[in-house]
Amino acid sequence: MPTLTELQEKRGTLIAQARERLNQIDANTDEARATELQTQHDAAMAELDKLDARIATEEKLAKREKALEEERASRRPKPDDSQHLGADDDDGEPEYREVFRKIVSGVSPGELSAEERAVLRGGVVKDAEKRIQSTSNAAGGYTVPVTLANFIIKSMAAWGPMYDEAICTVIQTSSGEQINIPTIDDTTTAVAKHTEGTALTDDGGVDVVVGQKVLNAYMFDTEFVRWSIELSQDSIFNWEQLLGELLGERLGRRSNVELTTGDGSGDPNGIVTASSLGKTAAAVAAITADELIDLEHSVDPAYRQSPKTRFMFNDTTLKSLRKLKDGQGQYLWNGGDLSKGVSPSLLGRSYSINQAMASPATGNKTVVFGDFGKYYVRKVGSPIIGVMRERFWPDLGIAGLIRFDGELGDTAAVKHLIQA
Repeated sequence: MPTLTELQEKRGTLIAQARERLNQIDANTDEARATELQTQHDAAMAELDKLDARIATEEKLAKREKALEEERASRRPKPDDSQHLGADDDDGEPEYREVFRKIVSGVSPGELSAEERAVLRGGVVKDAEKRIQSTSNAAGGYTVPVTLANFIIKSMAAWGPMYDEAICTVIQTSSGEQINIPTIDDTTTAVAKHTEGTALTDDGGVDVVVGQKVLNAYMFDTEFVRWSIELSQDSIFNWEQLLGELLGERLGRRSNVELTTGDGSGDPNGIVTASSLGKTAAAVAAITADELIDLEHSVDPAYRQSPKTRFMFNDTTLKSLRKLKDGQGQYLWNGGDLSKGVSPSLLGRSYSINQAMASPATGNKTVVFGDFGKYYVRKVGSPIIGVMRERFWPDLGIAGLIRFDGELGDTAAVKHLIQA
């Protein structure tokens, strides 16, 4: 496929040829030759019209692709983010950050002063309230400062949509006790017409049934990664940004997988696992426009009104869906205009790309649709960092740990499409 530059060069050549034919027509007195030149000129102009349309399409697509890439890049932590999240805004944060930095720079707790050890044990305090709950343990785990925690959480959201509170409903707790969430599905119960003088029916047949879902607190870690002692001690770069991106990417990928396809047995019940069947595709590796519409309407209209209602699929599936057209030859996918804050959409709906979802193949659940606000992500405290020295000396081994769980509160709210 020719590049945009090649198309533009071809257009320049055609314009020159068309001009040359026109000049020859004006200079030629032979009628037959003039007719031949006119035909060549008309053909060049027709081809030029097609080329102009192709170039306009390519330029529009290139602009949107650039805007999309800029939007994706903006979701990842930037070097100046720490200044906006700055420590000076949090009482006690600057002191804790300084002690924490010593730990990740290779200083052992025994080398800290008594005051510094007290700061490390106390964590970060603001307005006489603990901002971060856990402190340290025998294995060398330390709660990260608020600034670094923000970097990690932001980076996690960039690497997986299911940890993003803009998509799901997040419940933040300071401890890991079990949480019970009441569930109700009363969408099929109708109100009966009352006849004057008759007693109300009270046989329990239409009583509201309240169910219950449980949110636990499972711990996941990044495993130890090697952390250069030179980087830790170098003051010319943003160490919180670097460490936040490093651990955030690993934690983000893992948490997204768990919250997407976890089986609910000793780990989160992923949204794909917990969703109910909405549509079975006729093909093994393809999805039609009609099947997407059927999936959308398999979800009750009450759920479809939520601002968190959307499609979700992986990038391979999106590639196929972008090629679908309606009866008038118009694409169902709309590229939006990210420069104006308008995100791409499918069938007029928002969507999220989730690489933890399966690609089209026999029996795979490839698309989910519904109210993602009914999926609850329980987050416990803040990320914890473990530091190991001996094994990686003179460098450090640093691991990130985080506790969370996920559960779909209402299985009628989110449904999936499964391949034949």
